[in-house]
Formats: sequence, C-alpha cells, structure tokens
Amino acid sequence: MRVGNIHERTLDAPPKKVAPLIDGLASANDHLWPVDRWPAMQLDLPLAVGATGGHGPIRYSVESYTPGHSIQFRFTEPKGFVGVHRFEIEPTADGKATLRHVIEMQAAGLAWLAWAIAIRPLHDALLEDALDRAEFFVGKQLPKREWSAWVKLVRGIMRRRRNRNA
Repeated sequence: MRVGNIHERTLDAPPKKVAPLIDGLASANDHLWPVDRWPAMQLDLPLAVGATGGHGPIRYSVESYTPGHSIQFRFTEPKGFVGVHRFEIEPTADGKATLRHVIEMQAAGLAWLAWAIAIRPLHDALLEDALDRAEFFVGKQLPKREWSAWVKLVRGIMRRRRNRNA
C-alpha cells in the first residue's frame, strides 16, 4: 500500500529564522520536536548523514541533510515501512517560510494495518503538535492542542503495554 502523508504550516517568519527548527532536531536545542508530549527523537550521532535513531518504535537513518533547508530519513523499522520521511523549509513569495513534513513510503505486509489503525493517527497528532511548537518558536502563542479520543485510546494502550513489558 502506497502511503503519502503531508503536514505543513506557513510560519510568519523568514526561512532563515525557521532554519534552526530543522538544524536542532534530536539535540539539546530541539525546538521543533514535541518532547513534552511524545517520545523524543534521538540519534546516535549529531545531525548528519548516516546518523541513526528514531522515536518510540519508529527507527530511521539520516539519508540526506541540507542545513537550514531539509533533512530526509529512511525508515529501518517497523518491518514493512519502506520509504522516507522528511522535513523541509520552502520560502513563500511574501518572504515567509512553509515548514513541511512528508512521508513517502510503501507499507508492506501487515504494516499497512498498523499504519491505518494506530501509527497514522499518532503521527498526525505528533506532527500537528510539532508545527504548533514551530509557531511558538517564531512568536505565535497557540492553545495546547487537544488530541482525538482515538489518539488518547491508542496512547493509553501503548503505555499499558510498555509498563507491562518494563
């Protein structure tokens, strides 16, 4: 099953001000990833091609990185996720910046079911939280986003499974 998923937000700031959001991923200066609500993005090395890591059960390696502009990760887990996800900054005609996250992958085998039932809704909620943090980074205060009942249910199930396995 082909999966395409895009989340984007045009920010009231020029690309140069938005660039640290990509360049700080998985570091002590990470202002994009919503670590207050989600498992942290962690890499084994500083942000560079070849660094490996992930967040929660999702694993990947840095496939390409253009500082201040884009970073692309190739999935290595879960089994059946064949493809990439990336963050990119695109300048707008009026001098602002659009921050975008894109997934392009094939969900092979039962991975499509995991994507449809659990991972996609969690991913969508995480990305909207991240884009809210991007808004905050450039000076816009937004109320804390309320998750859907389904996202709350799936997170609760996953938390119970983690606690049982700990």
